[in-house]
Amino acid sequence: MSSADEVADVPEDDVKMTIWEHVAEFRKRLIRAAAAVVVGAGVVWTFRERVLGIIAEPYRAAWKERFPNTPVELQTLAPADAFLNYLQLALVGGVILAMPVVFYQLWAFVSPGLYSREKRLVIPFVVFSSSLFGGGVYFAYKVAFPFSFQYFFSLLGELGDGAGGHGVVVTSRPTLEYYLDFATRMLLAFGFVFELPLFIGFLALAGIVTPRQLLRFGKWAVILSFAIGAFITPPDVMSQAAVAGALIALYFLSVGIAFIIAKRRDDEPPAEEET
Repeated sequence: MSSADEVADVPEDDVKMTIWEHVAEFRKRLIRAAAAVVVGAGVVWTFRERVLGIIAEPYRAAWKERFPNTPVELQTLAPADAFLNYLQLALVGGVILAMPVVFYQLWAFVSPGLYSREKRLVIPFVVFSSSLFGGGVYFAYKVAFPFSFQYFFSLLGELGDGAGGHGVVVTSRPTLEYYLDFATRMLLAFGFVFELPLFIGFLALAGIVTPRQLLRFGKWAVILSFAIGAFITPPDVMSQAAVAGALIALYFLSVGIAFIIAKRRDDEPPAEEET
């Protein structure tokens, strides 16, 4: 191997940093990511009523389909509740909007230890990771929300023998706080769950896992997916099943990515030994 090749095959910033320098760098990146979240939260706060209308649309549509003659309501129980709920919406919306900046700051934190050829992947990394997160949020909004609400509302209404005096009417009067807790947790959960292919891709690229190991772990991945779905979603079976199903699909997509990475590594010519 030539000296030029040796220089090209070492990290560009191959300077050892002390633990305090790492802490200072991490603090700088964290502050910048937090600033992006604050800016995003400000944008959402400015359009908070419109954003709330968008977030509540799957709920409204499912309610009107089940109870077309009943108004759609989200109640508040205290005078300050609406303000606090809008604040929560702005914060979570700020996190979602700021994710490209957050991913870039993450890359910038680890980049000093990367090879020069790897540093050129910053744009694909930010685009891919942000797209995965956005895809998870979109999946939650367009698939998981309508599916969950339609099922929930199918359990409401008059049950039993109403004509015989033995029936009961089951109604729902959720608060705005409860709905936003449900919606924001689901959006963030699906967003981060959809990062699974990126995480496993990094493990495969680092040689920590192989495609065959991932396939052997498949049955446990299914069980773990349901456990994670139960942990990170609101306590209802439909949301948990939706998260688990997405996790399982993403896991086996990750296995395919690991196979591609392994094949590319096998196709690379072996490095020449230094003479």
